[in-house]
Amino acid sequence: MFSWLAHRRACATKQDERQKRIKALPAIVHDSINEQDKQILRQNIGILISNVHSRKLDPTDILNAYAKKALKAHGETNCLTEVFIADAFSWAKNCNKDGPLAGVPVSLKDTVGCQGYDSCAGYSAWVGKPSQNDSALVRLLRDAGAVPFVKTNIPITLLSFESSNDVFGRTTNPHKKAYSPGGSSGGEAALLAYGGSRIGIGSDVAGSVRVPSHYSGVYTVKASVGRFPRAGCASTAPGQEGVAAVYSPMARTLEDLEVFWKAIVSMKPWKYDVSCLPIPWRDVKFEGQPLKWGVIWDDGAVAPSPACTRALRNTVDILQANGHHVVDIKPPKPYEGLRIGSALILADGGKTFTKPIRAFETNDPGVAYSFRVFGLPSFLRKLYAFYVRYIKGDEIFAGLLDTWHAKDVQHFWRLVAEKEAYKQQWFEFWQEQELDFVLTVPNALPAVPHNGMKEGFAACGYTFLWNVLDYSAGVLPVTHVDRTLDKLDQKAFRPRNCIEADFIRHYNAIEMDGLPVGVQVIGQRLEEEKVLSGMRLIEGLLKDAGCEYKKIDV
Repeated sequence: MFSWLAHRRACATKQDERQKRIKALPAIVHDSINEQDKQILRQNIGILISNVHSRKLDPTDILNAYAKKALKAHGETNCLTEVFIADAFSWAKNCNKDGPLAGVPVSLKDTVGCQGYDSCAGYSAWVGKPSQNDSALVRLLRDAGAVPFVKTNIPITLLSFESSNDVFGRTTNPHKKAYSPGGSSGGEAALLAYGGSRIGIGSDVAGSVRVPSHYSGVYTVKASVGRFPRAGCASTAPGQEGVAAVYSPMARTLEDLEVFWKAIVSMKPWKYDVSCLPIPWRDVKFEGQPLKWGVIWDDGAVAPSPACTRALRNTVDILQANGHHVVDIKPPKPYEGLRIGSALILADGGKTFTKPIRAFETNDPGVAYSFRVFGLPSFLRKLYAFYVRYIKGDEIFAGLLDTWHAKDVQHFWRLVAEKEAYKQQWFEFWQEQELDFVLTVPNALPAVPHNGMKEGFAACGYTFLWNVLDYSAGVLPVTHVDRTLDKLDQKAFRPRNCIEADFIRHYNAIEMDGLPVGVQVIGQRLEEEKVLSGMRLIEGLLKDAGCEYKKIDV
């Protein structure tokens, strides 16, 4: 009872604090968006930076435009958590106007450490515990002239492709309110898609910047470990390095994303964060030569929906029509990556993720289900896996159930050895095939309806694989769901396992009509620059063919 009362009190306090901070902002921020604001909102960050350098634009004017738009985005989607716009005006006034990110407002995932503000990650027990120092990333951003101004919503535990928690509530997709913007960096995706920010920071351990980009229609490149700063940020599983989480940028446009990546690396992030590798920016230009793209149409666990398959097919067709070599590939079994990664990321039986959760605090339904399995006595879990494997004939889900338990150190080491052997298989396969890129879907579905992750918790293989391998991977939006082109006959569909059966049940092209659909471009480890160039190539070809992705107009 005392835990429940403390939980309700913390949630009410935090929501009241957020509302008071918004109401206390200067009247100008609450005014309607005027013509000058619109001009600012339509400029990519390269132009904004140039205009600040030449003193044609003042950073406070840029912040004012984005503060207005961010508050409107929040009113529509409930995407914001910490609102420090009042402090940001002071930072904008005194920012480095000659820096590589001069005057650029930057939104941050809730876990990014910012001095004086909470990073509660949706746990009510972490409310009222502000960061004592700025994270390495925030220090770098401010030295570069950028202006952090808001934080954005996430799911509790950070283990879901939705963004909902008791502390801040549920974030909705700006394209359709009944659908998720993604997770765990879902608040970022919603804010960017709506136009309330051009650059945001998320984190990714199984797809947490890429799936929101796919669900909401924005851009990202997931970094390999060591390429982007993360020190000083909150973690729901500190010390979990079996599949390491990485912080990575998200953006409203591909051009913004590339400018931002270059600027971050130009600041030498290894001088801010001991975990960052001293690798300068390396421009990659293809200059018209044909490239070899390997395509994964199906990961063997969950077949992509018709909308996602069409997006991938259209991308393949445009590459082939322009002389690129595109081949279907049969790589080392993608399911093995999902199985190994699942065992590693939850090697403690999920205890660290759930330890801060108070009695009666709402957990993501999919995460809650899996953790109930973790809590079963060993013989009952094995009996359940036996039933799934031999009675239902579902080896895919049974294989995951086999891993859903706490491991001792020896078992954990064996799993790390399995991961390294699996990475070697992929390395050899990539070399043998002489691939430039791998191309696949970011997820089997477009955005799921709210609570859709109850059945979709394990349907993360298309993104999680690249975390296990530590490959650089980007997502760009290419089309929208079409109610006519993307129909699926649910009665005729024959699912191969219960994960596929449960997840695909949420697919409805008529109701999903208009939702964004992206594709995923994968390079090898530490190839962020190359992945950006591959994404730029695809977007350019689509634009030349009259198939440019249409964003929400600001």
